[in-house]
Amino acid sequence: MITMGARLTTGLFMSPINTSTGLGIASISFALAIGQFTWGAAQPVFGAVADKYGAGRVIVLGALLLAGGLALTPFVSTQWGLIATMGILSAAGAGAGSFSILIGATAQRLPAARRPFAAGFVNAGGSFGQFVFAPLMQFMIASSGWIVAMLTLAATTLLTIPLAWQLRGSAPKPAPPVANAAPEAGMGAQVKAALRNRSYLCLHAGFFTCGFHIAFLVTHLPGEVALCNLAPAVSGTALGLIGLFNIVGSLSAGALGTRYRMKSILTVMYASRAVIIGLYLLAPKTALTFYIFAAALGLTWLATVPPTAGLVGKLFGMRYLSTLFGLTLLSHQIGGFFGAWLGGLAIVHFGDYNWMWYADIVLALAAALINLPIREAHLAQAVPA
Repeated sequence: MITMGARLTTGLFMSPINTSTGLGIASISFALAIGQFTWGAAQPVFGAVADKYGAGRVIVLGALLLAGGLALTPFVSTQWGLIATMGILSAAGAGAGSFSILIGATAQRLPAARRPFAAGFVNAGGSFGQFVFAPLMQFMIASSGWIVAMLTLAATTLLTIPLAWQLRGSAPKPAPPVANAAPEAGMGAQVKAALRNRSYLCLHAGFFTCGFHIAFLVTHLPGEVALCNLAPAVSGTALGLIGLFNIVGSLSAGALGTRYRMKSILTVMYASRAVIIGLYLLAPKTALTFYIFAAALGLTWLATVPPTAGLVGKLFGMRYLSTLFGLTLLSHQIGGFFGAWLGGLAIVHFGDYNWMWYADIVLALAAALINLPIREAHLAQAVPA
């Protein structure tokens, strides 16, 4: 909740930082795009460390990096300074306390039947953080200024340190992995086996699209609201609604993953995004439209995480889940880099985000199709005692 709440509200600071520094939307967008990539690149690295030494230490380190990067941001005024603070330090710290580490740590401590719902529950925590932090940060920016809001956010992220106590020590050794790697395969052999697996690569391609969607919206939804001549508070409320409704989506995705094939869940989610964005483009741009759009999109927002993590575990077992799922999140954030950066270029060169919305629709349809060839075994039926 805390890590993702801080991570998913950085777009609210774009306009105030631009007003304060005069750097321009394109320059700030590029710094935030670097942050999207860093967040993804950090997760397989920290995931490997967590797989070997335990998640607790990684989360503490991440909290210090995240807080430090956010706290230093008000004291920089150049693009390179923003890249260092928001693009590298805070983004890497958020990666160390994010999905791949937390889902991997919980999956290694739970029986197989409970893992999909647990992944959905962890993911719902991140969505709840967005629901709480987005309107709160928007209120603080309006009432006390963006610097006070940013420093408050930095201090809040340190609360993850005592929470990491429950994940101290090394993770329990899981049962041997399934199907796609030898039982005694080390991390390197497991990664190589995964990268030769077509189903795993399809997951990467689909997750790239998810990252593109999310980073574009997190970074540029406040700008879209401003283009429609609506109050800045609409941005905070809309981002909060996305988080609120994603709690439902994440828990539902986790529960459905225990009953249905996860590739089918992903296909439906990506296809629904194309429909939702198309309807948004046709609707009148009022505050109510943004709220309905946010609620509908929130049902799939980060609800793709539980079935994606579940599929990785199903294909390769739990031993190196933090590492292998972290690599899929790297692909997610490569998409995030382009979503945040190209959004900034679009507004500078075209004056609106229309081409980004069209790209969102095309990529969503492509992601829906690319999940279909994934080779996922049917769920075994329960046998009466």
